[in-house]
Amino acid sequence: MPSPLTLVFCGTPAFAVPTLEKLAASGFKISLVVTQPDRPKGRGLELVASPVKQSALRLSLPITQPEAIKKNEEFRAQLGAIKPDAIIVVGYGRIVPQWMLDLPPLGNLNLHASLLPKYRGAAPIQWAIASGEVVTGVTTMRIDAGLDTGDILLQEQIPIAPEDTAETLAPKLAAIGADLMVATLNGLQAGTIRSTPQDHSQATLAPILKKEDGLIDFSRSARETLNRLRGFQPWPGAYSKFRGKTLQIWRAIAVERTLPSSQLAVEGEHLLVGCGSVTALDVQELQVEGKKRASAADFIRGYRLQPGECLGE
Repeated sequence: MPSPLTLVFCGTPAFAVPTLEKLAASGFKISLVVTQPDRPKGRGLELVASPVKQSALRLSLPITQPEAIKKNEEFRAQLGAIKPDAIIVVGYGRIVPQWMLDLPPLGNLNLHASLLPKYRGAAPIQWAIASGEVVTGVTTMRIDAGLDTGDILLQEQIPIAPEDTAETLAPKLAAIGADLMVATLNGLQAGTIRSTPQDHSQATLAPILKKEDGLIDFSRSARETLNRLRGFQPWPGAYSKFRGKTLQIWRAIAVERTLPSSQLAVEGEHLLVGCGSVTALDVQELQVEGKKRASAADFIRGYRLQPGECLGE
């Protein structure tokens, strides 16, 4: 039996936790966990440890939380002394400097939540759903100096269910990704994995989300808007304006209707909003700024809609 690989693990969010825990359970020697510094959260702005730090504490693993890494000589010396076989990077939140890329013989290995080269960037899960994909997956890759441009090692795909949101899909991808990283390391150690360069001509981008990404464009079809609503959970969601206040749509279905774009219509207890391509959103749950979430029926009873009234005003 070959001796277990020595690893440094860099990660921060909940998505990275299954990989850390699976590597620890699989017998790899995790000599250091690198994660972001504790951040203030909540009304009291109390410092909160990252999900990866909380997991590392449960596993009794050594932890470091540098504010910066590129020119951090102390951190560089710490990693150099460990002499890791590989550095594992899952949602760490820092650009990996060249000296880190050059350090381990097996490279810096990243778990990315898409089937690269599609959806490179910070929000691959969200943009895959928002773009109407019905299949996605995870990729292990060897990090290079570009943005998710390194050679592919292994990939595994899963379907995106019609009811999936970014919140429900992420844990599924994290779970299969953890197994894929273990398989990647075992394959690299055994010499059975050959890296494959990405086809850059097929690349798409998944940039970090902005508040305005959630603003509903009613010229899009209802299905396109619904995909964005599902993808942009929990933030920025899908919102518009109603009588000068922000209105968030939480749940809806797409239906075929001839209704002017953004115009509201009531059919019994159904609240419809006109969209493009002869479609409409049948809104099921929504929230007006300053109010609690409400069903469409409660909204209809609470607001006497005027003929021809529209969202976005």
